[in-house]
Amino acid sequence: MSTLDELESSFSAVIDKVGPSVVHLGGWRGGAGVVVGSGAVLTNAHNVRGDSATVTFADGHEAEAKLAGIDVDGDLAVLTVDTGSAAAIEWSDRPATIGTAAFAVTTSGSGTRATFGFVSSVARSFRGPRGRRISGSIEHTAPLAPGSSGSALVDRDGRLIGLNTNRVGSGFYLALPADEALKNRISALQRGVSAERPTLGVGIAPSWVANRMRRAVGLPEREGVLVREVEDGSPAQRAGIREGDLIVEAGGKQIVEPDDVYDALGTVAANGTIQVKFVRGAEELSVEASFAPAS
Repeated sequence: MSTLDELESSFSAVIDKVGPSVVHLGGWRGGAGVVVGSGAVLTNAHNVRGDSATVTFADGHEAEAKLAGIDVDGDLAVLTVDTGSAAAIEWSDRPATIGTAAFAVTTSGSGTRATFGFVSSVARSFRGPRGRRISGSIEHTAPLAPGSSGSALVDRDGRLIGLNTNRVGSGFYLALPADEALKNRISALQRGVSAERPTLGVGIAPSWVANRMRRAVGLPEREGVLVREVEDGSPAQRAGIREGDLIVEAGGKQIVEPDDVYDALGTVAANGTIQVKFVRGAEELSVEASFAPAS
């Protein structure tokens, strides 16, 4: 059998195996989803608007879905829907690496679409719907049409290696890796446990903005992020952080850019605390910000 024959055979086998597990989402922005269990469809949070949608399966039948749980910062959502005879997708038992052959399988609601490429990089990052950095994604070259986010990225055996999520231009695409961490997040979302990450409740600007302002008033430059606004009743306000403060450390980690703040917050429990060091004028201060509900 020639290489071309083998590729054609692989395409056919992947479409037959994976196609029934990929669905189209209507009633929101559009997009795709993957059947991950009986009555459960996984998609991207940025596809979600409201708490219900119409799901179209590969055989053409439609069903109404309800939002079970959502993780906006992680760009994941799980829907509850009657999946009928659509089988849950099979998961790969090994991580994708550079050079792994990959098929992107999606649908527009009027048939299955599959493309072929290779994993070109791993451990990439991108911005989620609210701007938070999402790390550890898979970059690949299997072309995707608009409206394909939430579709399946599978290996040559039709086993899930990623959830297609983001287009990075010039023929490259990103997928959230189908690993044990993703399984755990899906399980929590299925139970209705929507992810809630601690937030300080501040608007921040990068260090170059802070340094420009510090130079303007005769203060020395300092690495950190500038607090541009503070939400009323937020953990930051309760801790005494003010507009104009320069955050230089959080949770024992040096702060150089806004992502450093998000990374530090990512290690804090939902009702926990974090130590924040900041500069106010020429004075260095340290406070403990609590994420427990205000009494």
